[in-house]
Amino acid sequence: MNNTLIIAEAGVNHNGDITIAKQLIDVAVAAGVDYVKFQTFKTENLVSKADKKAAYQIENTNESGSQFDMLKKLELDVESHHVLIDYCKTKNIKFLSTGFDLESLDLLNDLNIDIFKVPSGEMTNLPYLEKIASFNKPVILSTGMCNMQEVKDAYQVIIDGGIKKDNITILHCNTEYPTPMEDVNLNAMLTIKQELGVKIGYSDHTLGIEIPTAAVALGAVCIEKHFTLDKTMEGPDHIASLEPNELKDMVTAIRNIEKAMGNGIKSPSHSEQKNIAIARKSIHINKDLKKGHVLTANDFIMMRPGNGISPMKFNGIIGKKITSNIACFQQLQLDNLS
Repeated sequence: MNNTLIIAEAGVNHNGDITIAKQLIDVAVAAGVDYVKFQTFKTENLVSKADKKAAYQIENTNESGSQFDMLKKLELDVESHHVLIDYCKTKNIKFLSTGFDLESLDLLNDLNIDIFKVPSGEMTNLPYLEKIASFNKPVILSTGMCNMQEVKDAYQVIIDGGIKKDNITILHCNTEYPTPMEDVNLNAMLTIKQELGVKIGYSDHTLGIEIPTAAVALGAVCIEKHFTLDKTMEGPDHIASLEPNELKDMVTAIRNIEKAMGNGIKSPSHSEQKNIAIARKSIHINKDLKKGHVLTANDFIMMRPGNGISPMKFNGIIGKKITSNIACFQQLQLDNLS
């Protein structure tokens, strides 16, 4: 059973092309993720026509201009949602999308998605958070750009809206694309867990797979990561996304970490038990001894194999008489002692 929910964030990396969107679904299926996630928005409800692109959007697209013009080209209409949901069903993968405005949230609720994801930019949007809570479905919150008080405030809105704590997962996140390693601050994820006692996860915008893998080792139960068909494609998010083989590598790494975490009990594993006798030592005799000899510390050598008397019992053997002749380098047995 998988312990970590892995969300492959296709986002707007379809570039407004339904064929590319389907190809992204195929990549997510091949990688073995749990959900493939897109973004749902009505550009007119999301951003003003005068709003400029973010610095990373300008850098990643090599052009300035307005957010409105950029996002309008990346908008998925209602029919596209139906097509992609049906395609996901044929591929046996779960469809998910983040809504960025109230109208889009209603659309997603009508489409019966089973989780609602709050993006980082909406964490301070009270009407949005209240709308999400009203659907009475599990909620995932991304906390990029938030301080701890803002996280607590958003969380409280969701709780006050009737969502149980067990149905809330809070993702630590940094919204720079790509995120510099020195700005990741993975320990903040643990702070969220300590402060609120909720399930935690990580929404990653770094390059590579090290950080989401490390997040799982620290206790993340949900990982979200952008992916693309090709990092060199035009668009704001491609450069900070994983290519298909990288996405598959990330899933493999996370699943391996899940297996490696174990039950926390320190004991010999099943696979290493056979090596105990081979790798450990037991008490051997370092010279020929005659029956009746009283053993001293100078009579012993600790040698492999370790299937005899443990060296930890060394002090208790000193002063014992031997009941038969013992040859040099012979393993000492309890029945050799009187």
